[in-house]
Amino acid sequence: MTAAAGEQSEGIGQVNVAVTQLDQMTQQNAALVEESAAAAESLKDQARRFAGVVQVFRLAPG
Repeated sequence: MTAAAGEQSEGIGQVNVAVTQLDQMTQQNAALVEESAAAAESLKDQARRFAGVVQVFRLAPG
């Protein structure tokens, strides 16, 4: 009985470690998503400005 309780306690400890690791990975992923969204928005703004700058180089059809 004591051995079984010890094994159960060890198993619960391993589950707790796994849950903690999953939580940390989830938080890291959420931070990466926020960074990616900010980078995408920045790239969108830069593309818009670049399109305005190169507008002067369009040639008339002919």
